[in-house]
Amino acid sequence: MRGHLPAGRLPAMRLLFSFLLLSLALAAPPAFAKTPGEVEIGGTLREATMLGLSGPSRKLSEFRGRPLIINVWASWCGPCRQEMGSLESLARSKIGKQFTVIGISTDDYPEAAKAFMKRSGTTFSHFIDQRLLLENMLGAERLPLTLLVDANGKVLGKYYGAEEWDSPQALKLVAKAFRIPM
Repeated sequence: MRGHLPAGRLPAMRLLFSFLLLSLALAAPPAFAKTPGEVEIGGTLREATMLGLSGPSRKLSEFRGRPLIINVWASWCGPCRQEMGSLESLARSKIGKQFTVIGISTDDYPEAAKAFMKRSGTTFSHFIDQRLLLENMLGAERLPLTLLVDANGKVLGKYYGAEEWDSPQALKLVAKAFRIPM
């Protein structure tokens, strides 16, 4: 029959086809799926109650009226631990007086998150998200994640991975996003 391969060549063709598919998958840049219910850049954060870790529980809407930086972290995450000091420094800086910084832990156990907070010496408010509600809404499929949110709850930017939030470049980025004169 025309168009059919001899029986002996079929396994070799399957192997070649599998190799090509694997090669294409590995060559493509990683695509990260959105989390369920994720609010994308330009969208407005929905209401959520955040379980207090370093203070009382609060509603996300209580932070409206002033720009907000949200850092999503976990105590077991090396890059999260690496950047926490720079977030504290940013929160305490001159420019930091014009917005609020909060942290949201994705730890399963509040004790682990509290122990990390004590070691890191952070003074800004922290909350814990054991039910994945905030993690999904914010888009934290990888950690750390830092969001810049305007005074009306609109997401202006999402930054994955550890950053030096007290560096001159980061200060300029935050000032520009929040329209704060430097």
